[in-house]
Amino acid sequence: MGRLVVVEGLDGAGKRTLTDALTSALRDVGASVATMAFPRYGVSVHADLVREALHGGHGDLGDSVYGMGMLYALDRRGAADEIRTLLADHDVVLLDRYVASNAAYQAARLRVGVDSDVVRWVRELEIDRFGLPVPDAHLLLRVTPDVAAARARGRAEADATRARDAFESDDGLQARCSAVYDQLAAASWLSPWHVVDGADHVDVPTLAADLLSE
Repeated sequence: MGRLVVVEGLDGAGKRTLTDALTSALRDVGASVATMAFPRYGVSVHADLVREALHGGHGDLGDSVYGMGMLYALDRRGAADEIRTLLADHDVVLLDRYVASNAAYQAARLRVGVDSDVVRWVRELEIDRFGLPVPDAHLLLRVTPDVAAARARGRAEADATRARDAFESDDGLQARCSAVYDQLAAASWLSPWHVVDGADHVDVPTLAADLLSE
């Protein structure tokens, strides 16, 4: 059975870049690696509903914390069997966002923290009720909200298909989300967390070796 490793962080933190670099580094040392990113836009109807709501579709759906949280959770529930299959066939499965994203963003929207009802609800829904695989490790790619916002703006300007959504363009939400992520990491929520400084050079080979040696 492979190790399930989740890369978390703010929108624009560089999660995709880190995931790609880790995949290459792990393969360089002979590990078999599979990757998946959430939300699964274009694959899951629940993910597509999320994207549409974040861009103003479906009336006031985007305003509902628990409604949006449920859609994110249902997207992952639809991928649960695929994740288990990937874990059976690979040494490492890297996920770009997972359950902790739901906990961090919904808590930030409600202006509460790691010990809140909504964080407990996310865990009970996705892990206990939906039976999603529990991560073996989390990587928190930490950057300041200002840096993340600048990167997200640059990404949107360079790629018309990646226009910033309602969450990405809300600087206050991103700042609160950053604080909740720090709390999740400090609490070792669901698994041990490794905090990576996304503003500095990341020693990817060492990080990959650490993940394999745990």
